[in-house]
Amino acid sequence: MSPHRDRAVLALPVGERDHMQGPANATVTLVEYGDFECPHCRRAYPIVKEVRERLGPRLRFVFRNFPLTELHLHAEHAAEAAEAAGAQGKFWEMHDRLFERQFALEDDHLIEYARELGLDAPRLGRELATHTHKAKVRDDFMSGVRSGVNGTPTFFINNVRHDQAWDVEPLLAALEGVHEGVR
Repeated sequence: MSPHRDRAVLALPVGERDHMQGPANATVTLVEYGDFECPHCRRAYPIVKEVRERLGPRLRFVFRNFPLTELHLHAEHAAEAAEAAGAQGKFWEMHDRLFERQFALEDDHLIEYARELGLDAPRLGRELATHTHKAKVRDDFMSGVRSGVNGTPTFFINNVRHDQAWDVEPLLAALEGVHEGVR
């Protein structure tokens, strides 16, 4: 009998399509399904950053888009902007900017952030207008649905949904427990 029998597991394994920070061979992988306009994801952003710093090369972090479009009007375009930035090699820079400036996610702001990050802002604007990255965002979202995600942020630790608190210490304890083989 599996110890994770009653817990949701990641339906789509982490792979080449994902945005990752940390070594591919890290002992622990933390996947977040997030929404750039969600206030809870904004609160989780510095927590994940601190956990990443504290665990260093033992942790690989993956972010997947899960825009809650019925609650957050700008979430889907923000996710598409992050993917557009990713297509230019700066997903994480845009990811950080979107959470740091969550109060301003209208298209003109997204294009301005691209400019500030040294991206081809007109290209990003065209890609937003034509929804070039909508399929990638939708694929992330659907993988979350299949994995039992129904709100944001939702975390998975080594493919198993983390249903406990995600403040720094509880999340760190869960990650270190996996690293040490406790979980």
